[in-house]
Amino acid sequence: MTEMVYGTVPVKGGEPVLPKWWRTVDKWTLSCIFMLFGIGLLLGLAASPPLAERIGLPPFYYVQRQAFFGGLALVVMVLVSMMGPVMVRRFAVLGFFAAFIALAFLPLLGTDFGKGAVRWYSLGFASVQPSEFLKPLFVIVTAWLMAAGQELGGPPGRSYSFVIMVSIVLMLAMQPDFGQAALILFGWGVMWFVGGAPMLLLVGLAGLVVLAGMVSYNYSEHFQRRFDGFLNPEVDPTSQLGYAENAIREGGFFGVGVGEGQVKWSLPDAHTDFIIAVAAEEYGLILVLLILTLYSAIVMRSLIRLMRERDPFIRLAGTGLAAMFGVQAMINMGVAVRLLPAKGMTLPFVSYGGSSLIAGGIAVGMLLAFTRTRPQGEIRDILRGRARG
Repeated sequence: MTEMVYGTVPVKGGEPVLPKWWRTVDKWTLSCIFMLFGIGLLLGLAASPPLAERIGLPPFYYVQRQAFFGGLALVVMVLVSMMGPVMVRRFAVLGFFAAFIALAFLPLLGTDFGKGAVRWYSLGFASVQPSEFLKPLFVIVTAWLMAAGQELGGPPGRSYSFVIMVSIVLMLAMQPDFGQAALILFGWGVMWFVGGAPMLLLVGLAGLVVLAGMVSYNYSEHFQRRFDGFLNPEVDPTSQLGYAENAIREGGFFGVGVGEGQVKWSLPDAHTDFIIAVAAEEYGLILVLLILTLYSAIVMRSLIRLMRERDPFIRLAGTGLAAMFGVQAMINMGVAVRLLPAKGMTLPFVSYGGSSLIAGGIAVGMLLAFTRTRPQGEIRDILRGRARG
């Protein structure tokens, strides 16, 4: 009757995507990512021109490419972070199968670029490393399987995820790429632990990892050489670790000055795996501490926001992404200061590398999507409902 007299009541449309995203996204994490990318460009200006000069390229060739791929990665990150959890899961499942197949065909179609490990597809104008894209997609698929396994009558998700994890680790070990294999194993173990795995099984898994390390040491010359170099108390001053160690020592607290560092003229991977050595030498401990703070803030803020989620899939996937992101940064910096054996792993959003930057954008975009504010998805809503009841 009211509609007959006054007309129909206008229905308000939903909130536009962009304002809703800005209202719900974790702006502190977003700011930290942009700061890391800015630091990466700054360090790229210092680290990459010597390499470009040695191989006859324009001085800022690598910086320009890093700016392009980094800008693309940031756009991808924002777009992915606007997705809902269901859309992220669908996107990840499709992408996972493509990346898994690409990883499986690496021994036949891949190249090693003279580095002794077949990890890349050469496209002529660029190269693609499938394992970089597989990592975040694997986390989402694994979290989905584990969450489904917790439901009544659900599939044996943990068993399926274990089979997938072992398959990927074996393919990575065959490249060989033990760093990425360890990262995959670590991410799966963290999600398994968060999902309620018995401690006894985790101890057994740790024992299997030690056994696998012993087998790799005995049968892989690549692994044996890197591990022996790590254990050797005498560091060859002309090796990459020797140059990096000397650069960090020379940098001190305030650094030797912008453009005054020497390690970039000696290290072939100064703009990728050992970029933290360039930061320590030219800018000193101050910049290194800032970088550590930014990575720590991203991981801690993500985990704190995930603690309020009641959806098991979001909790597992977000925790896995945050843990792998933080541990990858820790491994890269740990190698430079000889706390860990050499792994050939980039520093997220700081090191040069198209695959690493874009894959990092996808991973952090998913993490931002899972940590967006969802009032109906928090545990406290359940407690409030019970109190009212």
